[in-house]
Amino acid sequence: MFHTFSGNSRRPRNVNLSGQKSTNPWANSGWTPAPSGASQTVANAQAEREKRQKERDELAAAKNLQRVWRGHTSRHSTRSRHRKDWDELYSTEGDASKRVLGALPLILALFDAKDPGDQCRLAQFIKDLDSTGPWDLEARHWGKLASILVAALERCPANSSRDLLGYLVGIIKREPAAIVAVSDRYYRLVKTYCEGHGGKASELPSTEQQLLAEAISAPLAQGDGKAYSAFAFSFLTSTNLHFLQVNPSQVASFLDLQTLSISTIDVFAHQDRIHQRTRDELLWLLAHFIALNRASPTSQGVVYLEALYRQLTELAPDIRMRTAAQGGEDSAETSEDEADEADLAAAGPMPPYVMEQLLFLVNEDGIADLLSRFTSTAASTARISEEASLLAGYTLILLRCFPSHGDDIKLRLYQGDIPTTDSGTSTSLPSVKFFWNAVSRTSIFPLIAQNSTGQKSKSVVSLLQPNATRDSEWRTLLLFLELYGFLLRVTDDEDFLPAGNEVVSTQSQAVSRIRASGLKLTELKDLVSFLKNLAFPLYYNLSDIMPSTRTSSEPSFSTMFGSTGSSSRESAKKSTSTAFAGINGIDVLTLRTAATATMRALYERDSRRPFLQKDFWLMTSRFDMDGFLSAVILEEQKKAEADEDELSDVDMDRLDNFSTASGSRISRAAQIERQRQHKRVQREKLLAQVGPKLEVLRNMPFTIPFEVRVQIFRQFVNLDKTRRRKGNIDPDQWRFSMMSAAGLANRRDVLGRHSATIKRGQVFNDAFEQFYSLGEGLKEPIQITFVDQFDQPEAGIDGGGVTKEFLTSVTSEAFNPEAHGMFVTNSQNLLYPNPTAYDERLELMRYIGTPEHSPEWNARLQELSKHYEFLGRVVGKCMYEGILIDIAFASFFLLKWSSSSPSDFRGSLNDLKDLDPDLYRGLITLKNYPGDVTDLALDFTINDRVPNPLTGEVLTKIRPLRPGGEDIPVTNKDRPLYISRVAHHRLVAQPYKQTKAFLLGLGSIIDPSWLSMFNQSELQRLVGGDSSEIDVEDLRNNTIYSGLYVVGDDGLEHPTVQMFWQVMRELKDEQRREVLKYVTSTPRAPLLGFSQLSPRFSIRDGGTDETRLPSTSTCVNLLKLPRYSSAKILKSKLLYAVQSGAGFDLS
Repeated sequence: MFHTFSGNSRRPRNVNLSGQKSTNPWANSGWTPAPSGASQTVANAQAEREKRQKERDELAAAKNLQRVWRGHTSRHSTRSRHRKDWDELYSTEGDASKRVLGALPLILALFDAKDPGDQCRLAQFIKDLDSTGPWDLEARHWGKLASILVAALERCPANSSRDLLGYLVGIIKREPAAIVAVSDRYYRLVKTYCEGHGGKASELPSTEQQLLAEAISAPLAQGDGKAYSAFAFSFLTSTNLHFLQVNPSQVASFLDLQTLSISTIDVFAHQDRIHQRTRDELLWLLAHFIALNRASPTSQGVVYLEALYRQLTELAPDIRMRTAAQGGEDSAETSEDEADEADLAAAGPMPPYVMEQLLFLVNEDGIADLLSRFTSTAASTARISEEASLLAGYTLILLRCFPSHGDDIKLRLYQGDIPTTDSGTSTSLPSVKFFWNAVSRTSIFPLIAQNSTGQKSKSVVSLLQPNATRDSEWRTLLLFLELYGFLLRVTDDEDFLPAGNEVVSTQSQAVSRIRASGLKLTELKDLVSFLKNLAFPLYYNLSDIMPSTRTSSEPSFSTMFGSTGSSSRESAKKSTSTAFAGINGIDVLTLRTAATATMRALYERDSRRPFLQKDFWLMTSRFDMDGFLSAVILEEQKKAEADEDELSDVDMDRLDNFSTASGSRISRAAQIERQRQHKRVQREKLLAQVGPKLEVLRNMPFTIPFEVRVQIFRQFVNLDKTRRRKGNIDPDQWRFSMMSAAGLANRRDVLGRHSATIKRGQVFNDAFEQFYSLGEGLKEPIQITFVDQFDQPEAGIDGGGVTKEFLTSVTSEAFNPEAHGMFVTNSQNLLYPNPTAYDERLELMRYIGTPEHSPEWNARLQELSKHYEFLGRVVGKCMYEGILIDIAFASFFLLKWSSSSPSDFRGSLNDLKDLDPDLYRGLITLKNYPGDVTDLALDFTINDRVPNPLTGEVLTKIRPLRPGGEDIPVTNKDRPLYISRVAHHRLVAQPYKQTKAFLLGLGSIIDPSWLSMFNQSELQRLVGGDSSEIDVEDLRNNTIYSGLYVVGDDGLEHPTVQMFWQVMRELKDEQRREVLKYVTSTPRAPLLGFSQLSPRFSIRDGGTDETRLPSTSTCVNLLKLPRYSSAKILKSKLLYAVQSGAGFDLS
C-alpha cells in the first residue's frame, strides 16, 4: 500500500501558479517525486559506463601522444647523431672513395629536405660520389638516393640545382628502376624545370637543352609502364611545354609510342586518377598525345586509336561545348536558346594549340591517317564486321565531340576506300559499301529486316540488351546510317537509282563515287524493311527498352579494340553512365534518331520519285485499325490533360548534384551535357508512356494510311476546340458563353479583341494591326466587318462566311509577291519565303539613313518578323477552321513545317531544284565535271544578290560557306561538300529568320506534331484540298438547297437543279474545278470529301431572267442559279460566268 493513497484513484488537480505555460502536458508535475527504482539504476549505470569509456579514451590518447613524441624525439636524436658523425667525417681531408662508403648510410638515414644543412650535406656527398668514378651500389640504395634527390630538387630553385638534376639523370640512366617509385613526383619536377623558362627550352643554352632532353627520356629507356604513365599524367598535362609544341618529333624520337598509348589507356581506366587532374590538364595531355603521334613516322595502329578513344570519351562534353564556344559554322542557326548561349559562354574557349591538334582528327589528313590504320588489319571479308565495328566506335565518338564538323568527317570517310582481302584477292571498297556489307552480315540485320508482325517487336527489344557481340554490330550500324544519310543528301535523283541500260560516256569522279557507293533496289528494300521494323519498337515499346539500356556498363575495350592493353583495364571500375553499343553518351534515342532520319530521307525520295510499291511503307498489321482512331484520340486527350511542366520541365537534379563515383566534382561542360541528356531521356520516356501510338504517328506517319491521318488531324482540331472553348464549338454559342461567364469589362475586352473592321484593299495590314496581339487566341471565333473605301460597312452578317472571305482575302494579298514581297514564287509558281527579305529591309534602312542597331532599326526588323509570324497564324487559322485556300507552296518549304525548328531541315541537292532550277543545273554540271575542279576557280563562298526596294539597284554580298571560305579552293575531293553547303545556304541559312518566324506563327495555331503526320505533298493537300478528280455525286449528296430549290416532300429536286447536275457530269474535270473555284474560291475538294466543306456547298434560285448569269457568294459557298429553260442555256451561261470572272454578290 502506497503511503499517499487516500482511497480515491482520481488524479488530484494540478494548479500552476508560476505564470509559465507548460509545453509538454505529459511532463512530471512539481509534486511528482524524482525517478527511482529500475529506471534510475539503468540511467546511473549508463552514466558510469560513459565516464569509464571517456577515461579509457583519454588514457589511450595520452599513450599515443607519448609514443609519437618518443618516436619524434628518437628520430631527431638519431638524425642529430648522424649529422654529428657526418660532420666529423667531413671535418678532415681524406680519401674521398672511403668517405663515400661511410657517408652513404648516413645520408640515407639523416636527410630531411626541409633542412638547409642537409641540402648542403647532400651536395657534398654528390660531389664525392661523382669525383670517385662509377659505383656499383645495390638497387635499393640507388632507389633511395633517387628519392632523396627528387625531394631535394623539389625544395631548390630551378636555376641553382642543375648539377643535382644532372646527377639524378645519371642515376636514372644507370638504373632506370631507381626512379619508378617516385616517377610521378619526378616528372612534375621536370615539368617545373621546363616551365621555368615559359616552356621555351629552345632559348636555353645547348647544354641545358640536352640535360632536359635526357631528364625526360631517361626513365623511359626500359619501356616501363609506370614511368610512361607518370610521363603522360604528370608531364604531358602541362599547359606550357613550348619546346614540345614547336618540335614534337624531337621528343617522339626517344619514345615508345605504343607503350605510351597503353599507359594512357591504363590511366584513363582508373577514374580516381583522372579526377586528380583538371579538365584543362587532360585536354593538354590529349593535345600533346596527338602531336607526338603525328610526329612519329610509323603508325601505332589500333592501340593508338584505343588511347584516343579513351581520352575523347572522357572529354567529349568539354570538347563539344568548348569548340562550340569558339563560334561554330552553324551557330546562328543552332543557338536558339539564351540558356544555350549562356552555357556556351560558361564553358569558355579552347586553347589555340589544343584546338589545332583536335582539329587534325577531323581534317583530311587525320581521316586519311585513320583509314590507313586499317589497311593491314582488314585482312578478310569474313572479319569485315569486326573491323567495321572497330572503325565505327572511334568515328562515332569523333562525331559526338565535333558536331559542327560532322559533314567534314562524313565526307572524308565517304571518299575513303577500305582495302579487304578475300580468297587471296585484294580489293578496295568505298567506305559506304564497306559498312553496308558489314551491316548486312551482322546477326541483327536479318532478324530485324524479316520482322513482319507486331509480335516480333519483342525480339527487337531483346536485341537492344547490352551484349558485347551485338554492341559491336550496333556500332557498325550507327556509323553506316550516318554515312548513308550524308550520301543521300549529295545524291540527286538521277544517280540514286540509275537505269541499268544507261550509258555514260564521260563520268566525273564525284558521280563515279556516288554510284559506286549507292545501293541496288533489292538492297534498298531490305534496308527500308530493316529501318521500319527497328524504328517502330523504338517508339512504340520505348518504355520497355529504356530501363534495360539506361545503365549499360562501360564498353569492353578488349572487344572493341582487341586485347592490346594490360590486365588492369579488364579490372577497371564499371560506370553507370548512359551508354549504348558500348559508347558512353550515346543511347537508344541516338539510334532511333539516326534510323528515323535515314528512313524519312528514303521516304521523301520515294514520295518524289517512287521506287517502291504503293503500300510498302504501311504497317497497319501492327495495330487494330478498327479502334485505332479512337485510341489515338484518347492518347491525345491524356497528353493534353497532363501538366505541361511534366513535358517541358521534367524533374531534374540540380547541376551541383552531379559528381563522379569518387566524389569529385565534374566539369561544367559535363554537367550541362548530363543535364540535357537526362532531360531528353525523361521527356521521351514520358511521351512514350502517355501516347505510344502518337509517337509512331508523328515520327513514322507513312505507316498509317493518309485518309486515317486526315481524320485524326480533324479530330485533334475538334478536341482542341472543345478544350479551349469549354465545349462551345459553335461560334455563336462560344460568344454567348463568354457574355454569360465574364464580367462586363472583361466581356467587352475579350469579344472586342476578337472583332475587327477591315477595309478592302488593305486587308493584311488591318488584320495585322487588330489581330496580332491575340497570339494563339486567334483560334477562337473572330467577327469581321468589311468597310468600303468610304468607310461604310458592307451589308451582311458574319455567320462564318465573312470570316472565310476575310481569311482567303488575307492570304491572297499577303502571298502576292507584288503586294508585300514576303513570299516569292519559283518557275512553277510555287510560293516560298523571300530569301532576301531581311537583307532588303536592312538595305532600305541604310538607304534612308536609319542608325544601325538603334531602337527604330531593331523595331523595323522586329516588325518584319511579326508579319511573317502573323501570316503563319493566318494559314494555321485556315487549317484550324477547315477553310481551303488556293495557295500552292514549294515542297522544300513544306518539308520544314513538320520540323521542330528550321535548322532541323538539312536540305538536299534535289530540294534545290524547286528553289532555283538554274543553280541546280549548275551544281549538277559541277558534280558531273570530268576535269580538275580547281580550273573553275571556285572557293567556299556564295554570292547573295540583294535588291534595294527603292532604287532597284542590286547589291552582291559575298558570304562564306565555312569559316575562312574565301581562302579555301574547291577541289575534286571537296566537291560534294561544296554542293551540300551551297544547298544548305540557299535552303536553310539564307531564309532562316523568315522561316522561323512563319513556323512560330503556324505552330501557335496548329501543333507541329500534328503537321509531322504528313509529308510535303500531303500538307499541300491539307491546305488547299484534294487535287484528284472532282466527285460530282459526292458534291451533290452534300449540297444544301434554299429558296425555290428546296427539296419538297416528294424528295425530288427542282428541274433546274437536275439540269445543273446533268451539266456538271458532262463537264471536263478542269471545267468542274473552275465551277468549284467560282463558288468556293478554291478549285480542290476537301480531303475527306465535300461533307467536310465549311460552309456546305449551297444552291438557291436566282430568278426567272434567263439573260442573267449565275452569281456566287464565295464567303458562304453559295451559287445563285437562275431558272433556265434548258440544259444547253444553263451550261453556256455557267461556263461564261465562270470563265469571265462574273461579279461577286454578297447576300
